[in-house]
Amino acid sequence: MQESFILFYCLLFIVAFLYASVGHGGASGYLALMAIFAISPAIMKPTALLLNLFVSSTSFIQFYRGGHFKWKTFWPFALASIPLSFVGGMMVIESSIYKKILGMLLLIPVIRFFFFKNTDPKDFKPSNIPLSLAIGGIIGLLSGMIGIGGGIILSPILLLLKWTDQKQTAAISAAFIFVNSVAGLGGQLIKGFEFNSHMLAYVGVAFVGGICGAYFGALKFPQTVLKNVLACVLALAAYKLLFTHA
Repeated sequence: MQESFILFYCLLFIVAFLYASVGHGGASGYLALMAIFAISPAIMKPTALLLNLFVSSTSFIQFYRGGHFKWKTFWPFALASIPLSFVGGMMVIESSIYKKILGMLLLIPVIRFFFFKNTDPKDFKPSNIPLSLAIGGIIGLLSGMIGIGGGIILSPILLLLKWTDQKQTAAISAAFIFVNSVAGLGGQLIKGFEFNSHMLAYVGVAFVGGICGAYFGALKFPQTVLKNVLACVLALAAYKLLFTHA
């Protein structure tokens, strides 16, 4: 039992490091990890959102200091997502359905890390406010329901629309994850939730991992191998959630 706790904390550090290095808070990774270690979905949602707050904030600070944040692109997504993330946080989803939805969402960063490359500056397009509001609202509701910050969904959309490069995407995603996690936790507070007794240790390990990952990621740390490893881990977790009953 003690060995499993040590393994969990080691993996938690690695997940926080990898996600922060690419501008994510890591909720999808934490949820996958908790699912593998058979932690209850009732605990998974608030735990992942709380860890998101610490990791995404450290990631955002590093990418913001690097000059990669675009407020004009960010604010419409946040404006629509925050209230709907709050609403989503109050929703309760049956455990088996929750795991299937989470499994499908885990495939999004896998696709992003494997197939979306950096956008050439000459190919950039101006962002569209009405479309940003619609996308932000949908992601916000889904994020609150599942217990993620929404960065894994927003990032590939930004890259696909060619509104930002990877560093700008990382900065915007980190800020988006933070505000959605706050809103989602607010909805959880209204509904009522249970914190794991090991929560303080979870936060400490993830926070340290996030600081390290954000530091190296924002300073042009080679990310190709890290992203591929993270994508493989998430693909395995998605398979477990979608196709097994454990």
